[in-house]
Amino acid sequence: MERKNVTVPTNFILSVVSNFPSLQLPLYWIFLIVYALTVVGNLGMIILTKLDSHLHTAMYFFIRQLAYIDLGDATVIYPKMLLNFVMGQNTISYYACATQMTFFVTFIISELFILSAMAYDRYVAICNPLLYSVIMSQTRCHVLVVIPYLYSSFVALLITIKTFISTFCSSQVNHFYCDDVPLSLMLCSNGRNIALMINLFAGFNVTSSFLVVLLSYLMILLAVCRMHSAEGKKKAFSTCTSHLTMVVVFYGTLFFMYVQPKSAQSSDIDKLSSVFYTLVIPMLNPLIYSFRNKEVKNAFYRVFKNKFKVCT
Repeated sequence: MERKNVTVPTNFILSVVSNFPSLQLPLYWIFLIVYALTVVGNLGMIILTKLDSHLHTAMYFFIRQLAYIDLGDATVIYPKMLLNFVMGQNTISYYACATQMTFFVTFIISELFILSAMAYDRYVAICNPLLYSVIMSQTRCHVLVVIPYLYSSFVALLITIKTFISTFCSSQVNHFYCDDVPLSLMLCSNGRNIALMINLFAGFNVTSSFLVVLLSYLMILLAVCRMHSAEGKKKAFSTCTSHLTMVVVFYGTLFFMYVQPKSAQSSDIDKLSSVFYTLVIPMLNPLIYSFRNKEVKNAFYRVFKNKFKVCT
């Protein structure tokens, strides 16, 4: 329905990842394979940290939460996109778009603060090893997870409601999924205020979570420098390697997206960056914790061995 150049869409038209038709089929298979690996990897991490009693610690509790988030982040976007590839269309309904944006914003914000909670966990493990089990109690771990979930859900609902009660001037989304910034640029009314609100929340979320990570690793570095044993230093760094790798990749991608100079090609770069942190990073996270972690490998062997015994 249109009136005075104002559009009330029943469907939104999403952009394609690539404008080259010859790349559509290869991209479909790439996305399908990477998404399948993402599902298998994160589900495997969730199941493993649930079944093996040796992984019932604070660190693996946070890793399991991260796996839930990564699985949800990828699932809220890519099944719909893959379906659009198969159907030969690139549309999403009004309510599906609102739902997709709500979950996407929730998962992205949650990941930021779960990563900062994991940094705090590593700080406690290295700087207060004797009090680790007391400080990182089950209650504190749940608080460090529940608060980010509640906060991210609140922010996501606030932004989505503000956006979708406003009036859209167009149904063409300049992105391959329903993201808050591209949708705010499509608004006829209240668009600047909503964009400002999105930027303020984004600035606060990234800055505050990154400061927690930075402060935690600064304290870890100081503690390691005070260690006299080379073996102790090596062990301390090894416990942080996987998490630090995840932090560098995730925050690096976000910073690259938001500090790059805007140009005619910035939209394509944003799409590639979005593919990276909504699909590639969720696939990499369980791999990072699997390949570089002896405890996870041993847990896998124990669970596999026990299941094999039951079957025989």
